Amino acid sequence: MNQLITANLMDQGTLPLIIGGILLVIIIAIVAILSVFFKIWLRAKVSGAPVKFLTLIAMALRGIKNQLIVDARIAAFKAGLNYTTDSLEAHYLAGGKVGDVVLALIAADKAGIPLDWDRACAIDLAVKGTGKTVLEAVRTSINPAVIDCPNPSSGKDKIEAVARDGISLRVRARVTVRTNLDRFVGGATEETVIARVGEGIVTSIGSAESHKAVLENPDNISKLVLEGGVDASTAFEILSIDIADVDVGENIGAKLQTEQAEADKEVAQAKAEVRRAAAVANEQEMQAKTQEQRAKVVEAEAEIPMAIAESFRTGNLGIMDYTRYKNLISDTMMRESIAGEEGQNAGEDPSV
Repeated sequence: MNQLITANLMDQGTLPLIIGGILLVIIIAIVAILSVFFKIWLRAKVSGAPVKFLTLIAMALRGIKNQLIVDARIAAFKAGLNYTTDSLEAHYLAGGKVGDVVLALIAADKAGIPLDWDRACAIDLAVKGTGKTVLEAVRTSINPAVIDCPNPSSGKDKIEAVARDGISLRVRARVTVRTNLDRFVGGATEETVIARVGEGIVTSIGSAESHKAVLENPDNISKLVLEGGVDASTAFEILSIDIADVDVGENIGAKLQTEQAEADKEVAQAKAEVRRAAAVANEQEMQAKTQEQRAKVVEAEAEIPMAIAESFRTGNLGIMDYTRYKNLISDTMMRESIAGEEGQNAGEDPSV
């Protein structure tokens, strides 16, 4: 009986301790939460852009940096812009840079450039991973930027083109551009602008009558390129194209003519060699025919003694006729021998 009473007394004494411990834990948790979020909540409250305590706790549970969201909301509110925390959170969860978007909107508003929240967020997400920010895009829209053409990072310092007189010119241009926020999303980048300007420079120089005309009026290049609308469908608006430097290069026309003449000479030599080879072949063929005819003559001469013998047998040739024939041959050989010696004395070729 005594033991039962003692147990009841112990239970009655332990229950308040348990309840007190739970309350203490709750108080500590509330104090911890207050210590974490109170400063942020108070800063938003005194800045005129209040954020509910539960909203701050919900941000933390969703893994959102509530301090970043609150600071962006305060900055926008102080600049006369008012954006809800839901909009800021949505862009943060989409992977955007909330701080840059708010600063870009403030800069656009102060400069009188029409830019709403949705377009700014779209631009921020479009430039993600390119190393650029929506703030830079707005700043470029306010303060124009200068692009070198060609891009020095490409390894070329100038664009080379050839005028109609064959003289090449090496040109370097500087393009002043301003961001077109309406076309920034989906518009072509700086590389497209540089490529189009380079194409326009080559076309302008190539259509010039002489390189002197280009040197006298280099601004004609800028006019022709601008008239071509090279900034169409790009994220930029070209304000001016300035020719920074023009150098005279090689005489490409003369070089090409020289190479063509050399090629023509080689073709002519090849054709002449073909004709020479044909002539040599024809000569060899004629020599072969001559030898063939001589062989026929020798063959015919070989039949003469046989014909003489046959004439002797038939009585058509007498001994005196044969003697006169031999004398005639001897006289002929003697005259040919004398004629050959006279030709040698006169310095002539005896074979002629």
